[in-house]
Amino acid sequence: MGTLLTATGSGESSIVVIVLYVVVIGAFIYFAMVRPQKKEQNRTKAMLSNLAVGDSILTNSGFYGIVIDITDDTIIVEFGNNKNCRIPMQKAAIAQVEKPITEA
Repeated sequence: MGTLLTATGSGESSIVVIVLYVVVIGAFIYFAMVRPQKKEQNRTKAMLSNLAVGDSILTNSGFYGIVIDITDDTIIVEFGNNKNCRIPMQKAAIAQVEKPITEA
């Protein structure tokens, strides 16, 4: 009868160890993957909400341009010195925004 109780007790302790491993791995995944991704999404959302006409941008494809017009999900960007090269693109294609330098 004593061996029966011992076997049941070790089974419960192995379940506790498995649950502990799952919690530790879950915490690791959260702090290593989910949390940095949410921070990056919040940074991108803030960058796009502060976008204004005249800002210099860098697109995900590596092109530099100046914002000419802004609508809900799209912007019109002027590329290069040629004033006729205006392309509509999605806001999601913006990698970086640089505000123009204003002289005070």
